[in-house]
Amino acid sequence: MGAHGLSATEDDARAALEAAVRASYGRVLALLAAWCGDLDLAEDALADAVERALRTWPAAGVPDNPAGWLHRVARRRALDVLRSASRRTSRPLGEATEPADLGPGPEGTDPDGLPDRRLELLFVCAHPAIDPAVRAPLMLQTVLGLDAARIAAAFAVPTATMAQRLVRAKRRIRDARIPFRVPGRDELGRRLPAVLEAIYGAYTIDWSRTAGPQVRESLAVEARELALVLASLLDDAEALGLAALLCLSSARLGARVVGGVLVPLDDQDTGRWDAELVERGEALLRRAHANLAPGWADAGLPGPGRFQLEAALQSAHCARARTGRTDRVAVLRLHRALVEVAPTLGAVVALAAATAHVEGPRAGLDVLDPLAARCRAFQPYWATRGDLLAHAGDDAAARAAFGRAVDLTTDPPSRRHLERRLASLG
Repeated sequence: MGAHGLSATEDDARAALEAAVRASYGRVLALLAAWCGDLDLAEDALADAVERALRTWPAAGVPDNPAGWLHRVARRRALDVLRSASRRTSRPLGEATEPADLGPGPEGTDPDGLPDRRLELLFVCAHPAIDPAVRAPLMLQTVLGLDAARIAAAFAVPTATMAQRLVRAKRRIRDARIPFRVPGRDELGRRLPAVLEAIYGAYTIDWSRTAGPQVRESLAVEARELALVLASLLDDAEALGLAALLCLSSARLGARVVGGVLVPLDDQDTGRWDAELVERGEALLRRAHANLAPGWADAGLPGPGRFQLEAALQSAHCARARTGRTDRVAVLRLHRALVEVAPTLGAVVALAAATAHVEGPRAGLDVLDPLAARCRAFQPYWATRGDLLAHAGDDAAARAAFGRAVDLTTDPPSRRHLERRLASLG
């Protein structure tokens, strides 16, 4: 086929461009940045290509492969900048003005076969030279294409502050000439946790304040795909565990909200779960377990990590689709193991709920009570506390806890669910 399809209306062209950017931004940016070694330049060139698409696609037609078109135009623009006299005179003496190996020109790139360099970009963002506090935001911007304002809102910092941090990090990558490659085994152990955390953060972050459900679903899919690519490349137990976790969690998204109201996991209709994603997650979890050292428990070797344990928890809940019941004792055992490995507030609150299912609501409250001073603004604590108090028969205290949870909830379906629980207590 030709370079372009039929001519399009301005609205059609804009919709096609938005879809291309949403689906391919990270892949195209990573390819450009790996080629030129300069994230700022790659972003500017890609932005220029997007602007050019807005001007030309309505009349010339939407390209047969929009991502390939954006890559070719952005690379040509970056090459022009690298070869410009102003660029040469503005860079320090002796610094390269263009990549050492330019490779085939933009016209020689197969638009249907763009290689995936996002993993290299992820590891660049997790390089020891990059401030740990900015690694996850940098990955979210460069690989997922999120703007500084939305990232700043998610991390509860001013937009200007986040923008400055991101700019400094990109300059650091350029000036330190950090190579765009997946690190060797000696480096992998130090940098992989930051990559895993960033992918997980992209999946779980609360976008309800800044984005609608379509954006949230798109981010979840993108994060899951990154996890799957990472797992396929590294065959690492924790990378496999993260991919399994995101597949199993994603499988239930279609049942999470019904009629605009959150449906708790135990009340979800298993017929609405994605059986194919469940099966894929289970297969990944089995591979993760197989990657553990044989006899690790008896030999005192490292056992399952955080993401493997969280995936195992999801698997235990997903088993209800086959058996019709949830093995509460197994779930409690996994929660206790998770708290041993990663004693986060969220993990301990979840342990309290699991404890209540097996040992009763008062036992669950005993797990929650020591957290009170640290959880004044932690919504899951108050929602769980309200639920346990209600089951314990203390309706007055349950109403107070649910009221606090409602005040702290930004997700509309979750808020409606909590409001219903509150109303049911009179």
